[in-house]
Amino acid sequence: MDQDMVVLARVRLLSANQRVVRGTEGLWIYRLLTQVDSEAYGSKLAYVLVEETRSSLLREMPERRLVLLDEAVEVAKALSPENPYKAKVLARALAARQRELEARPVEPHVSGQDHRAVVPDERRELE
Repeated sequence: MDQDMVVLARVRLLSANQRVVRGTEGLWIYRLLTQVDSEAYGSKLAYVLVEETRSSLLREMPERRLVLLDEAVEVAKALSPENPYKAKVLARALAARQRELEARPVEPHVSGQDHRAVVPDERRELE
């Protein structure tokens, strides 16, 4: 881990004077700092990842949105069960991912019938 980059990320975080830094800068900061301290920064990373999928820049990029949502789910799952934000950010990430999957157009099945991709119910992980 490049300590200069960690210090730069922390300086940008502190100088932002916001509770959560959003957008590409927030993604960069939280991705880097989550590698240093996943419990302190992981929930914010998951939050910003979900929020970023609503960006107008990603409106026509459903695959990119799904990649970001998958990352958000994985980051949230990796949080310790004792983390007070785990359940909330995991539920938010799973719900956003489910909405994204449900919003996809119906694709014809090989047999000619319409179907949607079957997605396992990941809400069980919240229990």
